Amino acid sequence: MLTKRIIPCLDVTLDEEGGTVVKGIEFVDLRKAGDPVELAKRYNEQGADELVFLDITASHEGRGTMVKVIERTADEVFIPLTVGGGINSIEDIRQILRAGADKVSINTAAIKNPDLIKEASEIFGAQCIVTAIDCKRNTNIKDHPDKTILELEDGTPAWYEVVIYGGRQPTGIDAVQWAKKVEELGSGEILLTSMDKDGTYDGFDIPITRKLSDELEIPIIASGGVGNPEHMYEGFTKGKADAALAASIFHFGEYTVNDTKEYLRKKNIPVRL
Repeated sequence: MLTKRIIPCLDVTLDEEGGTVVKGIEFVDLRKAGDPVELAKRYNEQGADELVFLDITASHEGRGTMVKVIERTADEVFIPLTVGGGINSIEDIRQILRAGADKVSINTAAIKNPDLIKEASEIFGAQCIVTAIDCKRNTNIKDHPDKTILELEDGTPAWYEVVIYGGRQPTGIDAVQWAKKVEELGSGEILLTSMDKDGTYDGFDIPITRKLSDELEIPIIASGGVGNPEHMYEGFTKGKADAALAASIFHFGEYTVNDTKEYLRKKNIPVRL
């Protein structure tokens, strides 16, 4: 049985210090969590399976990803590093991989130019290409009969709308349909973030996580909402995710990666200790 991956996420913004890890709620109200290189070292030592580094304001600010910070981070960690934010072209991907990343995460640019996924997968290999899908629940199903309708926890029917530019812009695109398309285009895995759950400590968005896990062959990384290791357990069991991503609970010292893995092991979830 494949082991389930625990992935700390570094949401990074550019500031006068060169780069700071931040965490917010539903992509806003950001508070500082520390230096990305120092946090990366900590999670490497704690036994994280991978790291995700997201330059969360690059697309919105119309700039490239902070390559120098990525180089410094890559020098300090010995686990796979995925980098996203502001990646718009094959040359951007090449630059990020040269800086030390093992994978790149494409979000806004993939929506604007889906062929970028196909081209990148053919050049660098599907294993290097992660498509990030940020989505938000939309309960207006009357006007959207063509969408994939899921039942929320309270029984409310809803579809999940893809949002871009760090959650600032809705697209009208159905997240389930988009996920199937990016798999066809050659994406190696999907990083799924529920904007409704992000930073809430309420647990993963199970309906959309389970739907994508059931419908797709490629791995699904669940993201958004982890408040404790129990939520990760639910993400793996109810949501059927292949990997669980978390930020706040690790950044602010509530749990370590090792604590989380020990908890999951006791609940019979296969993890790498």
